[in-house]
Amino acid sequence: MNSLTYKRILIKLSGEVFSGKNPYGIDYSVVSVLAKQIKEISDKNIQIGIVIGGGNIHRGVSSESQGMDRVSGDYIGMMATIMNSVALQSELEKFQCDTRVMSALSIRQLAEPYIRRKAARHLEKNRIVIFAGGTGNPYFTTDTAAALRAIEINADIVIKGTKVNGVYDSDPFKNSNAIKYDNLSYKKVIDKELKVMDLTAITLCKENKLPIAVLNINKKNNLKNFLFSSKIIGTKIN
Repeated sequence: MNSLTYKRILIKLSGEVFSGKNPYGIDYSVVSVLAKQIKEISDKNIQIGIVIGGGNIHRGVSSESQGMDRVSGDYIGMMATIMNSVALQSELEKFQCDTRVMSALSIRQLAEPYIRRKAARHLEKNRIVIFAGGTGNPYFTTDTAAALRAIEINADIVIKGTKVNGVYDSDPFKNSNAIKYDNLSYKKVIDKELKVMDLTAITLCKENKLPIAVLNINKKNNLKNFLFSSKIIGTKIN
């Protein structure tokens, strides 16, 4: 691939990536490495939007299983995404990246309110935009938020950065014989219930013909190689 293939991308990072080898929290050495990767892409004049999960700090579904009201748990999870977003912004700014955090939840001391047209203007000025606070509504995952924001900003692709090398037919951590897919259709992901993104997110991408890539964000140069080399990196869904 070359720099003309994707001019505007949406990177979806799982919160678990931020915790590194720790069971929870933010490992700033990991965040710094992620920021450096993103900086290298930004320097190639690719416009970048980012959505980060909050699973390294709090999960709404888990809190519900322990007796907390689901809506309250989901809002706590949204606040966790803001914490991760501000952490990434801080690291990106160390690399002289002009970065904005825009939140679906009102928290003006840390982030701008999310306004679609303003986000587009930031991107046009080559500012990295981190979309925090999920969709601002309970019962919607950050995968869905990523798909929604990507569609709203007219991104060319959603790149989901995880701890695995792509999409497999079974859990590669539990099954050493798991088979990795290089390419998939939206229909196959839905029919086989493959753990790529939640059904709402996949459906949004399918209906809007928005491609998805899943790759190991922790592997050195993976993001850059996906965008600029001819190698097969991760799994592409379209």
